[in-house]
Amino acid sequence: GENKSAAAGLSDMRLLLEYCELFGCLDKVSFDLSLARGLDYYTGTIYEAVLAPDAKGENVGSVAGGGRYDELVGMFAPKGRSIPCVGVSIGIERLFSIMEKKLQECRTSSIQVLVASGQKGLLKERMKLLNMLWDNDINAEMLYKANPKLLTQFQHAETERIPLVAIIGESELQEGKVKLRDTATKEEKLVDRASFVEEARSLLLNYGS
Repeated sequence: GENKSAAAGLSDMRLLLEYCELFGCLDKVSFDLSLARGLDYYTGTIYEAVLAPDAKGENVGSVAGGGRYDELVGMFAPKGRSIPCVGVSIGIERLFSIMEKKLQECRTSSIQVLVASGQKGLLKERMKLLNMLWDNDINAEMLYKANPKLLTQFQHAETERIPLVAIIGESELQEGKVKLRDTATKEEKLVDRASFVEEARSLLLNYGS
């Protein structure tokens, strides 16, 4: 014969999914027969909230869970009255750890280009490139020491998550070139000085700045 409990459960699920469709969130819901929670007090639909995998494909699992427990509150009501209840518990610690990780991955600066040089005596040349970027509404900066080490400048770009480094040196000056370095991939591209601003803008668009 028909299992009345199973039939009631399927009826509840059918109704829930219909409501989800009406609210336009059915694509965010999946029906999982393997899900099990608090069998001693849940009386209806149970659920878990799971964060979608991030861009790296990492899945953090459940961050919230709950369900229907009509008889639980009724234990404390006069004459054991059945009181319809639905509740959810949220994994605050897990959410905080996820948020902290995302904050660490966020850019810590609005600067888009760091102007750098690995040779001495090029402070004014760095300033010229910096001004060219500013004139074209690109957020840029340089280290204001007269002769900072190139490695120090690269490390600054990495720490501050500055997408591009524009590098000027004696050879670039002689050839009328500027070297653009992608901070994330460390790939370098030699471009004409006259067009380096547009080249930088194009790379920043690809970067998503």
